[in-house]
Amino acid sequence: MRMLMAKIKKILLVEDNENDIELTLNALQDCHLSNEVQSVRDGAEALDYMYHRNSYQNRGDGLPCVILLDLKMPRVDGIQVLRTLKSDQGLRHVPIVMLTSSREERDLVLSYDLGVNAFVVKPVDFHQFVQAIRNLGIFWAIVNEPPPVLKN
Repeated sequence: MRMLMAKIKKILLVEDNENDIELTLNALQDCHLSNEVQSVRDGAEALDYMYHRNSYQNRGDGLPCVILLDLKMPRVDGIQVLRTLKSDQGLRHVPIVMLTSSREERDLVLSYDLGVNAFVVKPVDFHQFVQAIRNLGIFWAIVNEPPPVLKN
């Protein structure tokens, strides 16, 4: 009998702060996920990645198992990325976690109105930040059951 191996999907990290990128990558690595993490620096690059544009036009098929999305970024912010992806029939089922330092209620409400799957405020404390990232990684990469990929 032949076993089919599920392809391990990537985690897309959209973050413009170098320190937060490094902390997030280290925290995800610490929980021994086998998922590759692709990091991009802003919302425009995230959209290029998702739509196979510019430097990502040859990135290969497949969607990330989750997008960890910063809210406040240059060029294209997290809200615009969220709005674009959740309004796209082919991408709206990709889980998006808003990972931000913003505690503004309007950001929270707008994110959920646009279809965000979770809104996580980055803890200031280093150890709490690492634990929050580990929990996110384990949940979205291992525990969560994504919807099936529909072929046209």
